[in-house]
Amino acid sequence: MSEKKEPSIWQGFKTFLMRGNVVDLAVAVVIGAAFTNIVTSVVKGIINPLVGTIGTKNLDSYSSCIKGPCTGTGDSATGVRILWGSVLGATLTFVITAAVVYFLMVLPMSKYLARMEARRKAREGTQEVIEVTELEVLKEIRDALVAQQNSGHSQR
Repeated sequence: MSEKKEPSIWQGFKTFLMRGNVVDLAVAVVIGAAFTNIVTSVVKGIINPLVGTIGTKNLDSYSSCIKGPCTGTGDSATGVRILWGSVLGATLTFVITAAVVYFLMVLPMSKYLARMEARRKAREGTQEVIEVTELEVLKEIRDALVAQQNSGHSQR
């Protein structure tokens, strides 16, 4: 009786980690985190001051008081505030990140893949034409041989 040995937990874990997509995902997360820092810096260093030309330089300070009196900041604040400035800053960061990812990564990759697919279809199309042409030539040869053979039989 031979018992089938099941892989250990560590072997299964090692197999899981060695899959290409897990490593690719880890790299993407690290690159994404670094990219997020860049975009956040752009928003805080460029976008916020541009918005600040019509108000304050720090979007986080924009708020509305819904239950007053709203005085103070931080832990000593009173009243109920809606901090819509921080939501606006996060939204700007998201939109800029999405735009950069789309225009610098997704769009060029889509165009590249479409070009590669068109080339592949063009190659397949020429192969089909060649194959059809060869098939037609072979049919013509067959028909000529049959016609020649039939004319040889009818002469006897």
